[in-house]
Amino acid sequence: MGRATRGCGCAIAVLLVVIVAGVIVGVKYVLPWWRTQPPPASGGELTIRVLDVGPINGDSILITSPSGKTVLIDAGDTTKGKTVVEALKRNNIQQLDYFIATHPHPDHVGGAAEVFKAVKVLNVIDNGQPPSVAPQAAAASQKQTPAAKKSTPPPNSKTSKTTSLTKFYDDYKAAVSSSGAHYENAKPGTKYDLGDGALLTILAPSEPFFTKDKMSTGGNEANANSIVARLDYGSFSMMLAGDAEDQTEHRLLTKELDLRSRVLKIAHHGSKYASSGDFLNRVRPEVAIVSCGAWNRYGHPAQAVLDRLRAANASVKLYRTDLQGEITITTRGKDNEMAIKTAKETTEDMWAGRMAQKDDSSRSGFIAYGDFGPPPRPSKKGEQR
Repeated sequence: MGRATRGCGCAIAVLLVVIVAGVIVGVKYVLPWWRTQPPPASGGELTIRVLDVGPINGDSILITSPSGKTVLIDAGDTTKGKTVVEALKRNNIQQLDYFIATHPHPDHVGGAAEVFKAVKVLNVIDNGQPPSVAPQAAAASQKQTPAAKKSTPPPNSKTSKTTSLTKFYDDYKAAVSSSGAHYENAKPGTKYDLGDGALLTILAPSEPFFTKDKMSTGGNEANANSIVARLDYGSFSMMLAGDAEDQTEHRLLTKELDLRSRVLKIAHHGSKYASSGDFLNRVRPEVAIVSCGAWNRYGHPAQAVLDRLRAANASVKLYRTDLQGEITITTRGKDNEMAIKTAKETTEDMWAGRMAQKDDSSRSGFIAYGDFGPPPRPSKKGEQR
């Protein structure tokens, strides 16, 4: 009888040890993992539209969640505000729940002021970083055509030069202020519930912000501080990389983040200074989308990026706004369920990069405030290749 009692006591002790160990493991590992998991998909339709804001360069991505909440990430260049507004009207969107300005470059926030005039915006998120004007950019602004000089009063001070170059940003900030929208800076880890299981998570930028001296290997500091976000809905995931650079990607790789995504919006329009092999191998997308223009002078998308993309996943499907126009993704969040449509068909080689006329890095004098007119059309088909 005594032996049976002692045996029972030992079993209880072992059981308690197992329970305590299970609780510790659960709190330390399972709970943090569970907290990172997106809510279950409702089965409604999530739509992502990568708008065509070419023919130079630009980004504007419109998200409509199954619950009807809307997010606009960037608004193209100043001349493309109408294009973005037309897309909103075409999709019967009269209110934006969130407007996200990834970084202060004109090809991302130039059209924002026009958007704010057309629709009600409830919340605005940006990285809190104002644009900085490099000396070469100020000098380049003086090399305008005679027609442009007539329409723009000649600057008579350094301050007026800066104002003219950053007018796109001043207009954006004024539009935010007058809209009455709630404004906040992007913070890594912040999650925005878009309803019915759709979730948008901010991944970057994180402090300390990148400065010019940290860009010695290439790229541009404003781009490196771009907002990067991840959209989740059931089994669907999309990495929205803004104009992130290699430095941004490396910082993300050092953190304990789930970067694997079914769809990747290629960073910085396909610049050779982004989409590193290590990053692409971690994300390993099934679908990659490049938002760029046929007239861009920076060789976007770079052949090196397209080669790295295919090396990371030989079966990846590539889409490009410069060749196919607006790209629409729809999903109900189920496994292996996703539809992609393009505004137009193309017979051009999707995997052929473009030849660069300029280098898009700070060290080479990257002009961040426009090329002061589009490059000339190629005289023969494929000349820019």
